[in-house]
Amino acid sequence: MPLYLATAQPNDLEMTQRIAEHQARRNQNWLLVEEPLNIVGTIQAAGAGRTILVECLTLWLANLMHAERNIPDSISELVAGLDQTRANVVLVANEVGLSIVPDHPLSRKFRDHAGNLNLHVAAVAHDVVFVAAGLPLFLKRAGKALYE
Repeated sequence: MPLYLATAQPNDLEMTQRIAEHQARRNQNWLLVEEPLNIVGTIQAAGAGRTILVECLTLWLANLMHAERNIPDSISELVAGLDQTRANVVLVANEVGLSIVPDHPLSRKFRDHAGNLNLHVAAVAHDVVFVAAGLPLFLKRAGKALYE
């Protein structure tokens, strides 16, 4: 059974509704684990051969920032955990650096951390797919960047 690793936290009514919508769309063939911070531990505990969908790294980053965790250390821990796991891990992340530079310092810090997170995860990923308008653009396949 594949594992759905959810990082969202129901901190307000809107997020509670979003989580409920996600749950309603997902069938019962998934084992749900809700983990807002320790995704590396969950990935490591899953075991070899298990498929894990992490939804999503961007919310995980926001959770880390809210908990005042050391972001570079957390990213390094995740990258090391991904490099060591024998599970099949699919990570979802939002690309937040494609628009204008935010005017608020916290928003800029978040955008910069998100870009750094995506960069480091992509470096160890086997495949990297950018999806826009529901269409996939493969940036990396079988460990090799396609656009060098």
